[in-house]
Amino acid sequence: MLRSLPALLLGFMLAVLGTAGAGVPTAQRVIANAKAQAAAEHKTILLLFGASWCPWCKRLDDFIEAPKIQPIFARHFVLARIDVQEHGDKASLNTPGGAELGTQMGARRNGLPFFAFLDEQGELIVNSIRPLPGKSEGENIGHPTAPEEVDYFMQMLEKVSPPLSPAESQAIESYLRHQKK
Repeated sequence: MLRSLPALLLGFMLAVLGTAGAGVPTAQRVIANAKAQAAAEHKTILLLFGASWCPWCKRLDDFIEAPKIQPIFARHFVLARIDVQEHGDKASLNTPGGAELGTQMGARRNGLPFFAFLDEQGELIVNSIRPLPGKSEGENIGHPTAPEEVDYFMQMLEKVSPPLSPAESQAIESYLRHQKK
């Protein structure tokens, strides 16, 4: 029994450090898990920041889960979700450390959804803040619907590795350009 006590304590400490509240994983845990999976599968991490009340977050989820798009995302990306900006009785859904991680990834007061592509080591490749000519701060494209937002999203995809095939890129662009506004 005494021999197993250190193992039990270590397991308990890891559980406490990796989760908060009612089992909600911390942002650090979400990133650690995503990095491990991305490294093992040689994929890019797609880090999504959203909230249950956000209609544009739901539209982004619908896009990612669409039958023609989901296999492409599954082939190339590890999805990691961070809940932020929940209020009232849903505040317990917030990912502990999620707001701080969003700030590290470039989120400001730009709204939701916010997302970023990270390499296997968890380093930022590009985020959803589209640079605006002549302005010091860009704007978050959120779920891309406007032509300039779709253009920027496609530019973002060109930066990820391994690259998407031309057919995969075309499928994504076609979906975004022909979705209901």
